[in-house]
Amino acid sequence: MPIKFIQLLTSNQRSHKTNIQLGAYMAFVAGAVNAGGFLAIARYTSHMSGIISAIGDDLALNNFISVLGGISLLLSFLLGAATTAIIVNWGHRKKIRSEFALPLLVEAILLLVFGLVGANLNVYLPLTVPAIALLLCFVMGLQNAIVTKASKAEIRTTHMTGVITDIGIELGKMIYWNRSTDANKQGLVKANIEKLKTHAFIFGMFLVGGIIGAVSFKKVGYIAVLPLSLSLILIAGFQVYRDIKQIFYPK
Repeated sequence: MPIKFIQLLTSNQRSHKTNIQLGAYMAFVAGAVNAGGFLAIARYTSHMSGIISAIGDDLALNNFISVLGGISLLLSFLLGAATTAIIVNWGHRKKIRSEFALPLLVEAILLLVFGLVGANLNVYLPLTVPAIALLLCFVMGLQNAIVTKASKAEIRTTHMTGVITDIGIELGKMIYWNRSTDANKQGLVKANIEKLKTHAFIFGMFLVGGIIGAVSFKKVGYIAVLPLSLSLILIAGFQVYRDIKQIFYPK
């Protein structure tokens, strides 16, 4: 049963339930990496709104080095998302089982590198801080595109602005007073409870991930991402193994 559950998370045969399950866990990972990454380099890397705003601010202040840095982070996030799109579309054309598992495996390996190498690079901070920021932006772009592609843009995991907006919309519908005259003419305003539960679940997992990521990084440093990396390798590994097995032992 646990193996079947893990296989379904990255299966190319998607359902609403598996999209929510994968999205929730990836939101947890994003929250942990985002919070831990901030303690490592004093910068959030999972959402681009702040980075784009910072580019505008730095441009107005003639701080062109920071502008170039912000553009580099933006391009890194874009490259990560583009990499997922390339892998997923290639996998779909080749009709392999691991079209979503492969980019997840790439993310896991990059997080493993971050955890194993990051702690040994503190002596080269002027060089390593920008490199880590670029790496984490790439990873977040990669991840956000994985869940976006898998759920057909239904679920996002690396930033909560849209999620919280949707929660607010459904709460507004829930408390809206339906007067009988308006309801008869235009229909009742009803909250989508299922959508509200989904977004609240995603938000909650991101928040829990952020708390655990920050506490873990504070206590043990970069190595705190290793359990996340290993869990992603486990999730992705089953589908990748099945495809490799199919290559060498075709039915």
